[in-house]
Amino acid sequence: MRKTVTVSTSQIFCILIRSSATCIRANTGRWTGAGKPAQDNAMPHDHHDDNPHRLLPSEPALRVKALETILVEKGLIDPAALDAIIDLYERDIGPQIGAGLVARAWNDPEFRAALLTDADRVITELGHGGRQGEHVVVVENTPDTHNLVVCTLCSCYPWPLLGIPPGWYKSDSYRARAVREPRAVLAEFGVTLAEGTTARVWDSTAEIRYLVLPMRPEGTEGLDEAALASLVTRDSMIGAGLPRSAGTAA
Repeated sequence: MRKTVTVSTSQIFCILIRSSATCIRANTGRWTGAGKPAQDNAMPHDHHDDNPHRLLPSEPALRVKALETILVEKGLIDPAALDAIIDLYERDIGPQIGAGLVARAWNDPEFRAALLTDADRVITELGHGGRQGEHVVVVENTPDTHNLVVCTLCSCYPWPLLGIPPGWYKSDSYRARAVREPRAVLAEFGVTLAEGTTARVWDSTAEIRYLVLPMRPEGTEGLDEAALASLVTRDSMIGAGLPRSAGTAA
C-alpha cells in the first residue's frame, strides 16, 4: 500500500526558497576557491563553452522552476510572496547581520566572551534569531587554529546571520573536499595557512550551525564598529576567506 505524505504550504515555501534561491538566484556556477571558473572543479551540471546547451539553466534550476510552475498553476503559492521572502533574505537578512556581531566582538571583550560562551542567547536578545538560525555556535580563529564550516549532508547554514548560502557551499566538491583536504580547499579560496596553524572543520547539521569569528585585521585599532563591519566578508564568517584589510574600511 502506498504511503501518503502530506506537505503543507509552509513546507512547500521552505523547499522553494531554499532551492530556488541557491540554484537560480545565487547560483555562481562552478565552485572554485575565489568563485571563479575552473575546469578541474567543474560540477556535473556545468557546461563547456562549445556545448550547444550551455545557455540552458542547470538541471537543479530546471527542476525547481518546473516545481514552482506546477505549484503556481494549482494556486498553492503566490510568486510575488515567494519573491518577497527571497528578497528579504537577500537584502534585509544577510551577511551584514553576522558582520555586525563580529565587529562588536572585536571591539567589546565582554560581548566577545558572551558570544563564544552562549551565542544563542546573545543572538536571540539582539533579535537576530529565527528559522535556520537556531542553535548557533561561534568558533574563533586564532594564530594557532583556523576554522572552516561545511555541511556534509546538505546545506545547513545560519540564514538569519549570513543570508542565502552561496552556491559553492552546497556543491558536492566543497562538501567532500573541505573535510578531506581543508588546507587545499582554503588555498583555492586564497587562504594560505602557516605551517603551525591547524585547520579545524566544523560540520553543520539541522541541530547546530556554526559561525566563524575571524581574527581582527591589523591596523584597525582606531576604527568604530561600522567601519570594522565593512571589513567582514561572508566567506570569512564561513572560514573560507579572510576579512578585508584595514585600508579598505568604509
